[in-house]
Amino acid sequence: MSFPMTTRFLRYATTEGTGYGLISADGTGVIDLSRRIHGAGDFDELIAQGRLDEAGAFASEQPDVDLGEITYQRLLRWPSKIFCIGVNYGGRSGEYSDSTDAPYPSVFVRFPDSLTGHGQPLIRPVESVQLDYEGEITVVIGTGGRRIPVEQARNHIAGVSLGNEGTIRDWVRHAKFNVTQGKNWPSSGALGPWLVPLDEIGDFDDLRLTTSVNGEVRQDDTPASMKYPIAYQVHYLSTFTELRPGDVIFTGTPTGAGARQSPPVWLQPGDVVEVTVPGIGTLRNPIAAESHDG
Repeated sequence: MSFPMTTRFLRYATTEGTGYGLISADGTGVIDLSRRIHGAGDFDELIAQGRLDEAGAFASEQPDVDLGEITYQRLLRWPSKIFCIGVNYGGRSGEYSDSTDAPYPSVFVRFPDSLTGHGQPLIRPVESVQLDYEGEITVVIGTGGRRIPVEQARNHIAGVSLGNEGTIRDWVRHAKFNVTQGKNWPSSGALGPWLVPLDEIGDFDDLRLTTSVNGEVRQDDTPASMKYPIAYQVHYLSTFTELRPGDVIFTGTPTGAGARQSPPVWLQPGDVVEVTVPGIGTLRNPIAAESHDG
């Protein structure tokens, strides 16, 4: 994997423990920020303290650990709120029996431990074979607020990452109105591999998101087709709750999920899902079955 000259923050683990840092300019390793930034013990604290610019100044230093020696961790250790926007990209409403559009976004939440990191397996639970993928662009809040105007939304975003909003499909149909049960199985989704600061991201509409399974592209779209643009999502969410630094927004998934194939195609152990946006990177996760002893 090659790395353009872009700032990339990540959380990672080695045999010596966990840390956070920057991918080096040459893409060969990680610059450990935990030994360079005082008063921020992990990446969550760095964002909460608004110190990304300070940390980014170390990007030209030599790496402390080779990239091949790390295990990627979930981008944020324990975000307080993880919002997910449903039925948002062009054509998504048409995939449902009720194809009418709503005047406001569909919103649900995930728990942090439902997400894992880049390179880590997504776990299909023993209770269901209907594990599905949903590739997404994710944003991380850097400056909190309430009732944030749409035109000010970018000022509240720390950066952009990628997500796989993995879903256990039959568990989102257990009741007349529910999503939570199908969206929060441990390690059923992923967030990462890193955070690109917002000032290195241009117009969201120019980002092209693809999701592939075993090399076959299943999803391909840009935020230009979103019914509810990312800036509006920040505005809308901040109306009913206070957004805080480190909160995460999964901004929606394009058409083409496995549940919408005919017949449906579920992820199998050994499959590999890749979510890619040029200029951001690729989030890659293999699929594994949960052991019966849990």
